[in-house]
Amino acid sequence: MGNKLQSQVAIVTGACSGIGAGVANALATDGAIVVINYPSDHTHDAADAVLNEIKSAGGRGMIYQCDVSKEDQVQAMFAETVKQFGTVDILINNAGLQDDSPFTEMTLAQWNHVIGVNLTGQFLCAREAIREFLRRGMQPEKSVALGKIICMSSVHEVIPWAGHANYAASKGGIKLLMQTLAQEFAPKKIRINSIGPGAIKTPINKSAWDTPEAEVKLLTLIPYGRVGITDDIGKAAVWLASDDSDYVNGTTLFVDGGMTLFPGFSTNG
Repeated sequence: MGNKLQSQVAIVTGACSGIGAGVANALATDGAIVVINYPSDHTHDAADAVLNEIKSAGGRGMIYQCDVSKEDQVQAMFAETVKQFGTVDILINNAGLQDDSPFTEMTLAQWNHVIGVNLTGQFLCAREAIREFLRRGMQPEKSVALGKIICMSSVHEVIPWAGHANYAASKGGIKLLMQTLAQEFAPKKIRINSIGPGAIKTPINKSAWDTPEAEVKLLTLIPYGRVGITDDIGKAAVWLASDDSDYVNGTTLFVDGGMTLFPGFSTNG
């Protein structure tokens, strides 16, 4: 195990599968105590499996059920984390979902569902994290920053995505939420950045890479020639959460194999 994040307490929302689980494992491998957030009863076993993997490798943590779109549940999660581990040092604002529809058929419920989890959830969690950072004060033995927040965004904070208006809007909102908070709290030594994953092999997008034909089609959008894996995001998260990136603030780090290079224009369009 590494020690870049030794004894720092990290909450990872939506950590029971996919990118969240990969990030939770990566943080734990570098010494963080990880709170694995999961949204509902039916994901409890998956969250428990992530925690068991962390513990079997010598790490520490706990699981906590919380719908991040609900203010009272978010506040309770942070309160329990502080009770169990003393504070919060790192927030990985990862919880997110899709509820896709052609725009003219999209219901208000679909719109609110995605915005509620993807954007309002990040607001609620970031607010509680910043409140805790300010309450606790500096811990120079842990980090030169007062606290670190990493917002999980997407290449779709800059790439439009027809048929996914609610999702793309939520990710565009995350971009300016992150930058605004970074601007406001940089003088307090709080660092806030985003990771913008491209195509990563997770359950949420399995149909896009699960067959050789689908993967070949997907690769036309990725100049680097491979689909990403959760380890790619986990490594980026460890770097952004560590003092190695102390002068990085208010930035989206795209981890996308070049998807944001708009490869359709590589041959003059």
